[in-house]
Order: sequence, then structure tokens, then C-alpha cells
Amino acid sequence: MSEVNFENLLSTGAHFGHVTRKWHPSYEPFILMEKNGVHIINLEETLARLKKAQEFLSGIVKKNGEVLFVGTKKQAKDIVQQEADRCGMFYVVERWLGGTLTNFSTIKKSIKRLQLLEKEGSNIYENLTKKEVQKLNRERVKLADQHRGIKDMRRVPDVVIIVDANYESTAVQEALRLEIPVIAIVDTNTDPTIVSHVIPANDDSIRTIQLIISALSDTILSAQVKEADKTEDGGKSEIEIQPVVKNDDEDKKEELKTDDITESDQGIGDETKGSEEEISVEENLEDSDNDLIDEEVADEPQGDKEEGSKEDHKSESD
Repeated sequence: MSEVNFENLLSTGAHFGHVTRKWHPSYEPFILMEKNGVHIINLEETLARLKKAQEFLSGIVKKNGEVLFVGTKKQAKDIVQQEADRCGMFYVVERWLGGTLTNFSTIKKSIKRLQLLEKEGSNIYENLTKKEVQKLNRERVKLADQHRGIKDMRRVPDVVIIVDANYESTAVQEALRLEIPVIAIVDTNTDPTIVSHVIPANDDSIRTIQLIISALSDTILSAQVKEADKTEDGGKSEIEIQPVVKNDDEDKKEELKTDDITESDQGIGDETKGSEEEISVEENLEDSDNDLIDEEVADEPQGDKEEGSKEDHKSESD
């Protein structure tokens, strides 16, 4: 959050008010003294009120709120447009159109008309005379000047920041009717009670306007950065949680696979054991058959020898 110190405000002339005869009685709490017929604004009150306004604005922006800058004075036009563009918010620097807030539906129709005229290759320019085309071009330029800062605004803003609440009294009244908070730079000739967040300062000094409006735009930028960081952190945490669930599923799948593999291995082992037992039985049968054959072969020569010996005994006896 940007900080504005006492010396910066003093050097820009933020303490100078209007002449005493133009003051508003409700502004008395913010007046420090009178000097040479001019009221001097209490800059300590300015710092305190600016800090409160920055805190409030930061809370609105963190909730994705939209801000509208209003400054149609000659001193504030360029500053307001530059700072609003820098923080990506809407602005009004030309004449404030009555009903910009309270009759926003009509303003939206006018913006749609501008977008139609600016659309390339639009059918609206077909079959028209040169004079009619020039008339449409003049209308397009006029609408572009009126709505250049709010062309992309889809709804009523959440906060309105105003330079010189007395000069922009119509904008203040519309915001109050719609109960929209107003942050305004208020000088000694303005009633501060009509503004929800008062910043007492010299609203005619270009340097003072530049200092305060830039501080508010810096607040908006810092709030947007913090909100973006939070969303990124939330996305990272969700991404980190997902792989854990996936790993659990993979572990379960791997366990099921290992169980299937062990069951298949056991089945193969049982089959191999059965086949081995069958082979061993067959081998035992073959061995028994071989033993019987060998016994028969071994018995045959003995019989022949006995028969031969008997024949020899008979021949000798003869």
C-alpha cells in the first residue's frame, strides 16, 4: 500500500483552502487555522482520512469490485484518465451525463450503439449516401468522447472516486441515491457530510490531485496483485492434492496386479508339480518293466545249462 507523508502533502500545497468567506460550516473539523484570509487545512486529518480510504478501497478491490474515477475539471482530466488506465478501472473525464448511474440501462443502450458504429464491416453503412455516412461518423465521434472511459463497464461500479465533490455534485447525488460509497477530495467550500469517505485537501492543485489519485491507484494495483497471488496459491494446492489420489489408485491397481500374478504363479506351480508326479510315476512303471525283462533274460540261460547237463549225463550212462 502506497504511503503519503506529511512533507509530500505540504510541498504540493494540499493545505491551502479557499478564502474564508467561501467556507462551509460543516468543514470546521478539518480546518487548522486561518491565515491571510485563507483557511489552512489540517494535513494530519488528511493523512488519517486517506489511510482509511485506502483500506476501504483495498477491501472492495479484493472482492473483485469495480471502481469509477470521476474528474471533469481541467486540472484533473489528464491525471484521472492516466491513473485509471494504469490500474485498469473506468473513468469519466468529459461532461458528466445525467443518469450515468441512476439510468444506467439507457447508458448501456448508447454504448451498444457506439459499438455498432465502431464495428468494422457493419451493415449499417451499406446503401447510404455520403451525407448519411458523415452523419453517422459524427455520431460515432460524439459517443466515443462521451463513453470512452466507461465503454466496457457492464454494471454500476462498487466505488466512485471523485475529484472536487462540489464541482461533481450530480455524480455525488446519483451515487448517494444508489447507496454507492464515494471517496472524494473535498475542499473548504464543500459539505463533507455528503461524502462517505472524505479526503480533505486542496482540490485545485494539480500536484495535490496527482499525489492523492496516484496513491489510490497504487492501492488498487497492490490489492489486485494480492488477490492474484491467492488464486495462484489455491490452484497450486489443488494440483498438489490430485496426484496423491492418483497414486492411491495406482497402488491399489498394482496390489491387484501382484495378487493376480501370485495366483497365476501358484497355478503354474501346481501344474508343474502335477506333471512332475505323472512323469515320476511313468518312470517308475518303466523301471519295473525293465526289471521284469532283465529277470526273464537272466533265467533263460540257466534252464539251457540244466538241460545240457542232463543230456551229458544220459550220454555217459549209455
